[in-house]
Amino acid sequence: MPQTRLVIADDESIIRMNLKETLVSLGYLVVGEAGDGVSVINLARELRPDLVLMDIKMPKLDGIQAARILTEEKIAPVLLLTAYSDRDLVERAKEAGVVNYIVKPFREAELLPAIEIAIARYQEFLEMDRQVADLKETLETRKLVERAKGILMDTQGLKEAEAFRKIQQLSMNTRKSMKEIAQAILLAHEI
Repeated sequence: MPQTRLVIADDESIIRMNLKETLVSLGYLVVGEAGDGVSVINLARELRPDLVLMDIKMPKLDGIQAARILTEEKIAPVLLLTAYSDRDLVERAKEAGVVNYIVKPFREAELLPAIEIAIARYQEFLEMDRQVADLKETLETRKLVERAKGILMDTQGLKEAEAFRKIQQLSMNTRKSMKEIAQAILLAHEI
């Protein structure tokens, strides 16, 4: 089983060193380290880790802003490790798409479940995102095929089932998707 790849970010190098040591002892692979929000984004874009662990208070760009970018770009889930737990920060972290939030000082025993659950939730999110994209694609195809069927029915005097079968047959014969065939019929009709 491949090791889980992590990127860590904290503006204090001693904290990064201790965190890396702890993560390695738990069996994780730390593939990158950063000291500010801009660097962690660039590092994550380049390395595509399984998870990014970072502090909130960092120079250039805080951890919550960095988390928002990483989440929007679907680069990696973010787990915040921070000494700050006020309600405003927690709310901002939720809005940014942070998958977990641990307040320092934390125990080593808290880290493993937090990491594993964060990664699992992120994978579920990605799967739902894929399903939504597939459903949108299916709906778009269905709409195009319905319009193309209507054109074939009007122009060629076909019944609905015959028009559908014609699109299906053209799809198989040309090795193109039904969506592509429907788009071609619509385009030809416009001309």
